Amino acid sequence: MPLYETVASKIVDLVERGTFNPGERVPSIRSLSQQFKVSVNTVKTAYAFLEDRRVIAARPQSGYYVCPRLPEPPREPEITTPGFDPAIITSSDLVLRIMGDVMAPDLVQFGAAIPDPSLVPTAKLNRMLSSGIRRFPQESTAYAMPPGNIRLRTQIAKQMIKAGCTLHPDDIIITNGASEAVFLALRALCKPGDTLVIGAPLYFTFLQLIQNLGLKVLEVPMSPTQGINLEALETALDRHRVQACLMIPNFNNPLGFCMDDDRKKRLLGLMKRHSIPMIEDDINGDLSFSDTRPSVIKAFDKEGEVLLCSSFSKTLAPGYRVGWIAPGRYYDNVRRQKLVTNIATPTPPQLAVAEFLVSGGYERHLRSIRKIYGKRILQMADAVGHYFPAGTRVTRPGGGFALWVEMPENVDSIALYSQALKKGITVAPGKIFSTTDHFNHCIRLNAAFWSEKNRWAVKTLGQLVSRLSSNR
Repeated sequence: MPLYETVASKIVDLVERGTFNPGERVPSIRSLSQQFKVSVNTVKTAYAFLEDRRVIAARPQSGYYVCPRLPEPPREPEITTPGFDPAIITSSDLVLRIMGDVMAPDLVQFGAAIPDPSLVPTAKLNRMLSSGIRRFPQESTAYAMPPGNIRLRTQIAKQMIKAGCTLHPDDIIITNGASEAVFLALRALCKPGDTLVIGAPLYFTFLQLIQNLGLKVLEVPMSPTQGINLEALETALDRHRVQACLMIPNFNNPLGFCMDDDRKKRLLGLMKRHSIPMIEDDINGDLSFSDTRPSVIKAFDKEGEVLLCSSFSKTLAPGYRVGWIAPGRYYDNVRRQKLVTNIATPTPPQLAVAEFLVSGGYERHLRSIRKIYGKRILQMADAVGHYFPAGTRVTRPGGGFALWVEMPENVDSIALYSQALKKGITVAPGKIFSTTDHFNHCIRLNAAFWSEKNRWAVKTLGQLVSRLSSNR
């Protein structure tokens, strides 16, 4: 056996034994040369040999990383094809059950899209909270009347420069999370009976908000890599009268795609031609696995027709409920809706998040969790491909921590949810992401809770899916 193949076989053995897992960096060429006492060229040849066999992959200016152990990565779901008729959302007790699962500490939390509590900078935030209350004693116990704390709004405006968006602090209103931001936007734009155009599947909490406001939805197909099908969207808008549009273009929940700037501009142009305002949810925009933060559609909006919503729930602390909205020309209406809904967002969390941003701690925190979530997404996708039956397809998001899994068509995701819960595992069934039955054989998994310790849970899910598939 040539020497480079001997070196390569040792790396393969380390990968198969779990010393190096998918997404992890293997030793550099120079360090491995020193460890194995072989030439640099021998290691280079060994790594090229392993690249050809998809054991490892090179990343520019970063090194070599372990690939998924599958012969081929799981295929992505095909484009979704819901119909073009507006639908009324029916209530779903299942959504309440799934959200209630979050409160059960003994469950493996693959269902709700919440961050890993161990990655929340609790100690630092507590210090910021104490500091803010001491520095601003009177302000900390008073209403932070809309638009909210000026220091926080200033920092948010600075952060959005990275997304190509020029905002003034007075363009921003602080809310109780991104969900309230979207809720206020919907109330400002729509009245009961109006039709809202969305991409399907859509984050189920937004569907519940739409239902509570008495709105109808027009579902348009989405690609798991490119986002909403613009041709299908134009056809739908030509057929129906639509009052507003709700989109999640960056690291979409649940599909994980990130639309490129050209498609974002085309989408905005289409909305302008039909005089339809757009609600843009960007809650995962800061969670890119690359060094580049994607632009928001709001960055290309010159008329104030895009209402940009986001929060710090996925990146910092979900329990702080600090979100925000930049509603453009609908500012006065949204501010009025905020006042009559709950007067104001609690002040102490605003002070703490503002201090965290001012100190530079937020950027350092983002650099850390982006790498961790990127690795977990890759490793969980690899495990799904390893344990789930043939025909399973998995998305490959470039940010966030949601994985969309398309199982064999005869698998009922509701039945899987019930059986998994008995095993101590939560999942989010595809049915709750749409008004149709097109996603009954899909689930969303929360990769934030992936770990080798929880590998058994993915293996158990794979066994349940195999059983459900063979029983039908």
